[in-house]
Amino acid sequence: MPAPNLFLIGVRDAEAATAFYSDLFEIEPTFISPHYVAFEVAPGVLFALWTGYGEQAVPSTPRTSEVGLMVSGAATAIDEIFTSWVSKGVHVVEEPHDAVFGRTFVITDSDGNLIRVSPED
Repeated sequence: MPAPNLFLIGVRDAEAATAFYSDLFEIEPTFISPHYVAFEVAPGVLFALWTGYGEQAVPSTPRTSEVGLMVSGAATAIDEIFTSWVSKGVHVVEEPHDAVFGRTFVITDSDGNLIRVSPED
């Protein structure tokens, strides 16, 4: 059976979201259109932004899924990313703390999508 290879995030403004995620993850899109932008994050695996959920992609809509960035190395690596991202003006939901799976924090994009940084499994 095939594995999932598209992770789609609903945004209101594809151009603004592209700038945010390009800066945050230090990656460039591999496909750009006015309403859909894709980043190849591994061979054959896309992280994409889509305005098709525009009415629901508002910060007040509760989110139960997260974009995850798993980081190798010591817990200090996660704290360093937090410091770097805060300097970029991100909205912090959870400050760095130790959870059952290790050091972690959560931010959101301007549409309220959750982004968690945690250690590699």
